[in-house]
Amino acid sequence: MYKSWWKILGAVLVVYSTIFGFLSPVPALPILHQGIRNLYFHVPMWFSMIVLFTISVVQSIKYLSNSNQENDLKAVQSVNAGIIFGMLGIITGAVWARFTWGQAWSFDVKQNFAAIAMLLYFAYLVLRNAIDEEQKRAKISAIYNIFAFPMMVVLLFVLPRLSDSLHPGNGGNPGFNSYDLDSRMRMVFYPACLGWILIGYWIYTLLFRVSALENKAH
Repeated sequence: MYKSWWKILGAVLVVYSTIFGFLSPVPALPILHQGIRNLYFHVPMWFSMIVLFTISVVQSIKYLSNSNQENDLKAVQSVNAGIIFGMLGIITGAVWARFTWGQAWSFDVKQNFAAIAMLLYFAYLVLRNAIDEEQKRAKISAIYNIFAFPMMVVLLFVLPRLSDSLHPGNGGNPGFNSYDLDSRMRMVFYPACLGWILIGYWIYTLLFRVSALENKAH
């Protein structure tokens, strides 16, 4: 129980933010209306993905420095977990866009770059599956991962700010903090972010443990 406190905390925060995400009051804003509740789900998915991809690139760097197979396993499993949250981020974003912008995929610059960022990490998995020799696969995929991470950061956080975008905080649009994320929403939004990050990390540890057991079995 002592070692699992963070898992319990993550589960409690996700349950709390889900319940109050639907039931707590939100600002009455034009266009967004009740759709602003998706902030509690859409944004935490991306935050969780970023944390997991950060873990992955750190593990890849460690692998290149010590050639420890465990670091390679952690790198790939954190990518697997990160892709799950990245896809959930795209799906929740498409749902939000459908009711806010009128269509699920409007080819908004941030939508497009998010899709490209996901393709970068799908390519990482394809690359791994294309190489049979274990050490060669681990080394090449680690190098790829180290280059993919800053590209992902640029795609998600730099390039959208240089172009017009419908997303808050991009293309001259004010961010949520500027005009509509009031104290009531913060009491749900911040716990949601922390809760989903902890759940994402939990999923990553489970994937790693399963892959480590499979490796031992072979």
